Amino acid sequence: MAVPREVRKWIEAGRVEAVEDGWLERLAAESVELDYFVGVSRALVGAGQRERAATLLELLDEHLQEQACWTTRLELLRRAGELMRETSALHSAILTTLHRLYEGFPSLEGLMENVGLHRAVDDLPKTWRKVERLRQLLQYEVGSIVWMQGKGAGRVVEVNLDLESLKIDFEQHPGLRVGFAAAGKLLRALPPGHILRRKVEEPDRLRELKQADPGELLLAVLESYDTPRSAAEIRKALVGIVSEREWSGWWAAARKDPRVMTAGGSGRQTYSWARSGEDAEETVRREFAAAEAAGKMELFRKNASRSATLKQEMAAALIDIGREASDDEPELALRVFFLLEREGVDLSGIAWAPESLLARAGHPAAILAKLKDRTQRQRLLEIVARSRDDWPKVYRESMSREEDPRLLTYLAEALLREAPQQVKAFLDEVLGQPPKRPAAFVWIAESAERLRLVAERNPLRLLQQILGALRHGEFSPFRSRLLKLYQSAGPLLDLLSRLDEDQAARAEQVIDRAPVEEYLRTPLINALQLRFPSLRRQEETPLYATSSAIEKRRAQLDHLLQVEIPANRRAIEEARALGDLSENFEYKSARQRHEYLSARVASLERDLARVRTFEPLRGELSEARLGCELELHRGGQAPRILTLLGPWESQPERGIISYESELGQRILGSGVGDTVEIDGHSYRLKLIRPCSSELVG
Repeated sequence: MAVPREVRKWIEAGRVEAVEDGWLERLAAESVELDYFVGVSRALVGAGQRERAATLLELLDEHLQEQACWTTRLELLRRAGELMRETSALHSAILTTLHRLYEGFPSLEGLMENVGLHRAVDDLPKTWRKVERLRQLLQYEVGSIVWMQGKGAGRVVEVNLDLESLKIDFEQHPGLRVGFAAAGKLLRALPPGHILRRKVEEPDRLRELKQADPGELLLAVLESYDTPRSAAEIRKALVGIVSEREWSGWWAAARKDPRVMTAGGSGRQTYSWARSGEDAEETVRREFAAAEAAGKMELFRKNASRSATLKQEMAAALIDIGREASDDEPELALRVFFLLEREGVDLSGIAWAPESLLARAGHPAAILAKLKDRTQRQRLLEIVARSRDDWPKVYRESMSREEDPRLLTYLAEALLREAPQQVKAFLDEVLGQPPKRPAAFVWIAESAERLRLVAERNPLRLLQQILGALRHGEFSPFRSRLLKLYQSAGPLLDLLSRLDEDQAARAEQVIDRAPVEEYLRTPLINALQLRFPSLRRQEETPLYATSSAIEKRRAQLDHLLQVEIPANRRAIEEARALGDLSENFEYKSARQRHEYLSARVASLERDLARVRTFEPLRGELSEARLGCELELHRGGQAPRILTLLGPWESQPERGIISYESELGQRILGSGVGDTVEIDGHSYRLKLIRPCSSELVG
């Protein structure tokens, strides 16, 4: 602990009066600097002035008692008490201070006894450990608010000295007991003003604040934590105060408070607070001055609305950045321009406007590709079309680089009006090797019918490419979009409608082999057979399923007949009323939906007509049969369990396989001890038993 150099000189020179004057002067100050008093007293003891040190410490002690500074007095006794009093007297002073500090705490005496403060009074180190333990437990006095991981905030309603436990009422877990020994690890006492404490003590006041002053409620959350909070953390802290329905409106209003500070990029933003709007602006200025170009742009975007002066300062700096970047980094200059333009900054007369940059750019498509923001790319494309005669060439190059489906549509529509041959060249490029341009291929599949992009293409070939795309790893990021093509069936039904009868038979085989679930393939097969009845199989084999699966299919059929088809009929009539059916996209879409629903109904009706319920198996089984569970072993590995059910119950990820599948067909009829090949590995069939009644119920 530091002692001022001047005081050390006084002590070394024996100028005790000067030390005392300095002591009394510090004592009269508004706050007590305990480090100073303890340091000087120990320096006096080191110089042989122990009695003088004790006298000065007693003066300090009396002052603290008069001012009722009991926490500071307890700390003084801990750090220098042995310089003032004998051990027994010091112990008594400790107890007196604790009584004054925790006056009115009903559990004080009992907890003192519990931690043993009245025993071993001569062992000071142990006494102070007991004091620390006592003060820790007194955080959890009856009525105090605590927080527990997984439980949230709650109120202590009982301190049971006999059981040495606390009883806490959490909102979802009332009456939860926590032992004294675990309290320090599991519980955190919430200080006054903490948002989680206020939610328990004054929820109505917080709800009033939510309406009257959203920014003040947000600051109440941010002030409760030592580190910035994310939006998700703020939302979690306000559960029960700001409802899900209210969140968006409240959050938009709260963030406008000028004291709120935002840091981090999109998706990783955190929020903190400043003491005033002026402090917040100064903080932004310092961060802006130290930031790189990208950081300056982000700070401008988030803080331009704080004040006109701050906005003007940051805009001027960004204009300089744009001018300097215009020759070597045109994409950076463009990002700056579009940002300033969006925020309403006057950019008239600057020499590096987009038109100027594009006029001297050799490869505008390369610049476009470097702009990460889709809206900025589209804005620049619009400028390209107005300012360059070679815009079709630029658009064509941009299509080869673009992956965003909305921009691909924009580019294609523009080229189809003015330079359709460019779109044809693009289709040749993508459809020649779809895995090389997966994003563009998926967009073509989605947009082919609406934009009439593939009218001259072989429909069977394109159908094969779409259905086979899921087998290629390059299409993994686009799996959900490809599956939507099966579910909506619009583009695929359009391709099926363009097949001739010879192509239809081959298309049926392609659909059968498509790497998707049967429920996705079936509507396509049905639509194909509805169009080409000759494809229907004359003899249909029985379909076996559980009673619950059959009921689900019947419910699906009822929903189609009673809800979806009537709604589709209304949509067709509404679309027909718009007139000009040849160019009526809504009508065509509704008709295709009708074909899909009709095919789905036909499929369900046909399947329900041939379905048979299989009964649960009983007793020991000698061979693999429908409704059994198989235990397969391979080396020292854990056994693999497979259940053999119908195609409607199939869930391969859970080990439930269809008896109609290739694996199911291989397993049927196998006996205990037989070898079964699965995924290239040999398994020994060890046990066959009836499957769980829950699965076949």
